[in-house]
Amino acid sequence: MEHNLKYIHQDLVEGCKQGDRKAQFKIYKLYYKAMFNTSLRILNDTAEAEDNMQESFLDAFRKIEYYSGEGTFGSWLKRIVVNNALDTLRKRRDQISIDDAGIDIPEEEDQASEEEIQLQVQEIKTAINQLPEEYRVIISLYLLEGYDHEEISEILNISYNNSRTRFSRARQRLLEIISKNRLTKEINYN
Repeated sequence: MEHNLKYIHQDLVEGCKQGDRKAQFKIYKLYYKAMFNTSLRILNDTAEAEDNMQESFLDAFRKIEYYSGEGTFGSWLKRIVVNNALDTLRKRRDQISIDDAGIDIPEEEDQASEEEIQLQVQEIKTAINQLPEEYRVIISLYLLEGYDHEEISEILNISYNNSRTRFSRARQRLLEIISKNRLTKEINYN
């Protein structure tokens, strides 16, 4: 049974392919927040994330004829954003060398209140921002952006096993930071 699925914003994408500025603006409005957040999680710098997001949209509109329609436009655009963010990191450090990493996030209590959950989320975000750049990138790609290790290995140009190992080390480092932050908090309260 053949299914002809049409991307719900295909008419806007087609307009972008024709150079329609209104269609480009509508696409921008649909995706800019998500693409900014993706950039920010990787770059950990608001100004750089904003620049990366803007440049990624420009790249996407310049190269829109390469969008085949096989996946969603959003996933195609996200790949551009991630690749541009990684290029920015490479420029910043000459070469991104992500140490092997991994992360285990403590399980939530069954009866945790909304406030407790928000505090835990903030605690994890704070800890992620304290990670070295190499760890933060792989944690962000895997946990926050939803890429699997095969996709990450392609994006970072590393082996599948290296991606898993780096993630494992990053996860361990994140847990160490969370534990250290909790201990510091307890000492400061006592």
